[in-house]
Amino acid sequence: QVQLVESGGGSVQPGGSLRLSCATPGYYVYNNNGMAWFRQAPGKEREFVAVVWPDGDVNYVESVKGRFTISIDKAKDTVYLEMNSLKQEDTAVYYCARNKYSWQSNAPMVGDIEDWGQGTRVTVSS
Repeated sequence: QVQLVESGGGSVQPGGSLRLSCATPGYYVYNNNGMAWFRQAPGKEREFVAVVWPDGDVNYVESVKGRFTISIDKAKDTVYLEMNSLKQEDTAVYYCARNKYSWQSNAPMVGDIEDWGQGTRVTVSS
């Protein structure tokens, strides 16, 4: 099991930006697994947001394309989610996740995840 430690959540106004971080102490983040972000809004199921694969390929849920960017700092073994032009509908708890696989043609689902972080809350409100 790999420990995933998120940080960077908070409250912002619509149109604002946040950067979430996911540290993976003791784990080489560019190992053989994809690294992803999911989110869960109140009363809703956990949903996929973004994934980065070991070959650098990325995938996003349609609703965040052009606004969110997932990246990895190999030197720091940290995964980031840069979120711009935030909307109220982005309000959720965001979870860092380590995928079971090194690549998938489809967007990862909850059942494809090996390890989860504890979550960090993002609130977008005026």
